[in-house]
Amino acid sequence: MTKEEREKARPKVLNESSWETDPGYLQRTVAHYNWLPKLTPMAGEITEEQVAAAQQIWGEGIVKIGALKGDAEAAEKAASDHLDTLYAYDQGMVLFKPTKAAEEQFRDTKSKALSYFVGGEIAEDKGFALQPWTNVRFENHGTSIQGRTAIAMGNYFFTTTDGDEVKVEYSFGYLLNDEGDLKIFLHHSSVPYSG
Repeated sequence: MTKEEREKARPKVLNESSWETDPGYLQRTVAHYNWLPKLTPMAGEITEEQVAAAQQIWGEGIVKIGALKGDAEAAEKAASDHLDTLYAYDQGMVLFKPTKAAEEQFRDTKSKALSYFVGGEIAEDKGFALQPWTNVRFENHGTSIQGRTAIAMGNYFFTTTDGDEVKVEYSFGYLLNDEGDLKIFLHHSSVPYSG
């Protein structure tokens, strides 16, 4: 969508006024309203279906990386492709707080995120995606869509090779780039409180 198309699609404030004339023939405003017309989705607005599809692709990517555990080069390439396809590191800052990160909690560069998924750059990283996991299932608590951005929050469940599910809490922020691709700009993940 071009800048001109976005401006044209932007809702405009409409004004309404009503007047009455008093016996001295003076006109006065009785009521004045500013209102926005009912908003409808603009072209290029993110949908819940797109968010669900991005989550499905994210989970499949994690499983694929883990399936390549025996081939470090192939696993690293799959993880790098996963980050290029799904994360917005090429668009600006990505706010990524992985589940199993304590010493270096935040991964604001692609190389640090890659280290988290397959190990390497950061000493504490053991390669989260190399577990391996056999399935990833998302349960959204809710999704807030604001035009070309969306935030989803909920639980996702990682299935081990023994068939056990590991429950993790998440928040993912998505943006719709100019090519029409959904990219992650926020990823916060944590283990549920067990106090």
